[in-house]
Amino acid sequence: MKVWRAALGIALGGLLAVGCGVRPTGVIDAGEPATGLSRGMRLYYVSDTGLRAVPRPDLEVTNIASVVKHLTLGPSPAELRGGLTSVVDLGGYGVSAAGREVTVELDGAYRATGRDQGTGQLVCSLARGQAVLEPKVGADDVEVVIRPARGPQLGPFKCADFLTR
Repeated sequence: MKVWRAALGIALGGLLAVGCGVRPTGVIDAGEPATGLSRGMRLYYVSDTGLRAVPRPDLEVTNIASVVKHLTLGPSPAELRGGLTSVVDLGGYGVSAAGREVTVELDGAYRATGRDQGTGQLVCSLARGQAVLEPKVGADDVEVVIRPARGPQLGPFKCADFLTR
């Protein structure tokens, strides 16, 4: 008796599915799937858990030096209240970029260690900026070198060197 009820239930379910008007379709191509990091400018700030990318969709990046200028302005008041801060301390500087390579030339010594969050902020923000300026360059592929007027060259660094996993 139970087998008969199960068979009847399956048959009625099949009839209902066929009778609902939904026709089977093939695969519908909707283009390429999303991959990689999102595009658009992000600046990196320090939080109590490490570096955090902050979207700046309306930020106009006209050249690679403008990224450092925006970074040195620091987080917005709301971001400060949310626990973000900036620890970048450069003094006088110049920035140049070509393809996957970004170079920061400092007028004096570099006060950080090269493996600190301030360097991470700088490297990750510059990598993102270069990817925005040159869309064929991925932010993950950008290498940043820091050349102080006094002291050894630091890098090349990639943003991934500073992100905790």
